[in-house]
Amino acid sequence: MEGVESFGRVLLAVAVATLVAVLSNRLSERTRIPAPAFFLLVAAVASDLWPWLGRLPITAVQNAVTVALVVLLFNGGMNMGWSRFRPNAGAVAWIGVAGTFATAALLAVAAHLLGFDWRTALLLGTALAPTDPAVVFSVLGRREITGRTGVLLEGESGANDPVGIALMAGLLGSTVGSATDVTGSVAITFVEEMAVGALVGFAGGRALKVFIRKVPLPSEGLYPLRTLAGAFAVYGAATLVHGSGFLAVFVAGILLGDVRAPYKREIERFHAALSSLAEIVAFALLGLTVPLATFATQGAWADGLVLALVLVVLARPLTMALLLWPVRLRVGERVFLAFAGLKGAVPILLGSFVISAQLSHSQRVYDVVFVVVAFSVLVQGALVPAVARWCRIPMRAGELEPWALGVRLHDRPEGVHRIVVETGSAADGRTIADLDLGEHVWVSLAIREGRLLRVSGSTRLREGDEVLLLTDPEKADERTGLFRG
Repeated sequence: MEGVESFGRVLLAVAVATLVAVLSNRLSERTRIPAPAFFLLVAAVASDLWPWLGRLPITAVQNAVTVALVVLLFNGGMNMGWSRFRPNAGAVAWIGVAGTFATAALLAVAAHLLGFDWRTALLLGTALAPTDPAVVFSVLGRREITGRTGVLLEGESGANDPVGIALMAGLLGSTVGSATDVTGSVAITFVEEMAVGALVGFAGGRALKVFIRKVPLPSEGLYPLRTLAGAFAVYGAATLVHGSGFLAVFVAGILLGDVRAPYKREIERFHAALSSLAEIVAFALLGLTVPLATFATQGAWADGLVLALVLVVLARPLTMALLLWPVRLRVGERVFLAFAGLKGAVPILLGSFVISAQLSHSQRVYDVVFVVVAFSVLVQGALVPAVARWCRIPMRAGELEPWALGVRLHDRPEGVHRIVVETGSAADGRTIADLDLGEHVWVSLAIREGRLLRVSGSTRLREGDEVLLLTDPEKADERTGLFRG
């Protein structure tokens, strides 16, 4: 019975910690400090107060965070979808790959000037190069960045995580030799991981599309589990053939984002909830591995703050200014993208790989990475909403919808569209009877400010109304255009 009671205490502690982490999102919403900052810092302080919390094997933490990142990247890819990603694929790949290399190089130079040898400086720069989508969108809360800016920011964050991890693998796997030999080894490893990962992700995403649309299951609860298992299968397959599993799951998620499939809404809700849990687990576990007591002796505070300022003031703005030059964006959008590259779980995970490699100054590298990430989420993260307003970044407030009204159908519905009446559209300010909808179009449902409207020919629509439209699938674009500005 002692074993049962001990296990019960562990479960109780984990449950309470999870509830506190969930409730911290309310504090984050008021203070504009990203919720991951609370998970990270509270866990780091707890590991110093109760040292037994920080005795987790580093490999176990890395494996758990890897699982969390697979969930986060797959969900991020599904949220973006192929229709949003396709027009910006070139720009996302350009800033995701070239931006990671350029940022890593500039930070490596700064780290070398602080006293790190060149190889350690390159490892430190590589660890700090990737951005973190979870932190960015935690800062923005329920506000969604519309237009091209949001796609570039989200796409870069999803793309440069696999790039940073693949580059770190190449650096750690290279043997000491001439600069030319090391560079060639890293380049071959990097190209192999990215190319194979992209191919496996594309093939896996296409296979999952057919699987979830054509193969029925006996229970509703099995559909989200099938998609989750598919994501991990894609990651595992890519890893086994020496590809980037993280890139593979991100690509597979993008391909599944726009698929019309049975129980698609339930699948999306399941992965969104699982991503929130993955975010808590990743930042909390990484925080437990950081011994704050050693920071003063390692000189991490000073080095970390210097590198954080170099990153915010010089490296990131210079890199984005050069890479975004051929991309058609407003000046405000360029400034926002340069500022909003926040750091999160991936840099700390990459720092833990340096510790596992048992290189010289590995603990100092890990501590410096933690300081830079803490500065990014606390200082930059708190300023992101203000910078977005100053740069006039178009954002759309996504209000929570805790109540649902729906009808279950045996077959996939055709010609059903949920549309929001936009400003300046033909429907804005006009009655349903005045609209040229044709004979085979039916406005079956209308919602205004969270309340159902009684739909009739005399119902006058206005900006922001949500309308459920049943129409001929072959003329859908023509009819739905009446509601768009």
